[in-house]
Amino acid sequence: MQSNMLDGVRVVDFTQFVAGPSCTRLMAEMGADVIKIEMAPNGDLCRIIPTIVDGRSAYFAQHNLGKKSICLDLRNPEALSVAKDLIKTADLVVESFSPGVFARLGLGWDVVHDLNPNAIMCSISAFGQAGPRSNMPGFDYIAQAVAGVTHMIGEEDRAPSLPGVAVGDIGTGITALAAVMTALFHRERTGGNGQHLDISLLDFYFYCHEINVQISSTSNGEVKPMRSGSQHPIVAPIGVYKGPEGYIVILVLGDQWERMCRAIDKEEWIDDPRFATTESRFDNKHITNEAIENWLARFDTDADAIAALEKARVPVAPIYTVHQAMQDPHLLQRKTVATVNDPIVGAYSVPANPLRFSEFPPEDPPRAPFLGEHNASVLADVLGYAPDQVESLLKTAGFHAENR
Repeated sequence: MQSNMLDGVRVVDFTQFVAGPSCTRLMAEMGADVIKIEMAPNGDLCRIIPTIVDGRSAYFAQHNLGKKSICLDLRNPEALSVAKDLIKTADLVVESFSPGVFARLGLGWDVVHDLNPNAIMCSISAFGQAGPRSNMPGFDYIAQAVAGVTHMIGEEDRAPSLPGVAVGDIGTGITALAAVMTALFHRERTGGNGQHLDISLLDFYFYCHEINVQISSTSNGEVKPMRSGSQHPIVAPIGVYKGPEGYIVILVLGDQWERMCRAIDKEEWIDDPRFATTESRFDNKHITNEAIENWLARFDTDADAIAALEKARVPVAPIYTVHQAMQDPHLLQRKTVATVNDPIVGAYSVPANPLRFSEFPPEDPPRAPFLGEHNASVLADVLGYAPDQVESLLKTAGFHAENR
């Protein structure tokens, strides 16, 4: 009986940093056998990103939960042969090298497909496998800038800002997961061969423009979407407002406008022509914003103000710090905050797998591997190499492991 949904699915993972590892971490948490191949001698470069506890990176550990690690030198012919043998056993191969690098290592799509016609290969990169920018080095913020997203973040009269979270990396990882699962479903349903998936941060980021692209297009460029700081650029009242203690987000659409007017003692605005339409409310947002903040200032606490708006069914939320979010009863009850028990770092919190299934309730994830922790077991148990062959390869094929 399956203990999780992806039991029996094998993933050979050639990714590092965040976008690729976030995809394969989710698969590992859903039961897939994820074998992470790291380049000797240092492995995934995320292993040096803080917080570091006794040489162990909690950053690396968060993005690689539940995986196995083998560390070898793919430039060594014997090591490359091991990687190819693993690919022959795989349902999925995921790589996040710059376009062309995987092929130069001797593991391009044509090689993977020849080794294992049923395997799906997913390539994750900043700009995609083809196009004028494809060979340029790129990370989250680089793709974000080219996609026109950075331009939309921050105050209009100041330089664009950077988000404080890895929107592109994580979003691309989940996009890759969607593509992978669709390809696996198609393969299983049709009995067809594997295929090559080309997933990029740029494509994900551009898809995030929920309104900007179509407005620019339908106006023939006359409307130029622009960052608007703490207020929505088109609809009001939607934005960040000063509360008695901190800041609060309020969002009003459709008939929520009438609820808002009654809640803040401005019922006369319901029939006021200055606020009759979405456009007119936006044109007069200086009036509504001032009134909202004056009303909020009457309360002793943010919680009291939020409770009054919630009672009126006006969408509202406190702006939590990360620490406050981690302690919120709702996040804790949903297990949105997961606990990892690591032998070096100890017990610490990470964002939980956001995918939820009725037959597989969320559980705290398994720990991440140490560098090269599974060198011998993968050679022996996965590939079935004889003990003397395992011993020889560990000495001659550029394998490396942490001393733990």
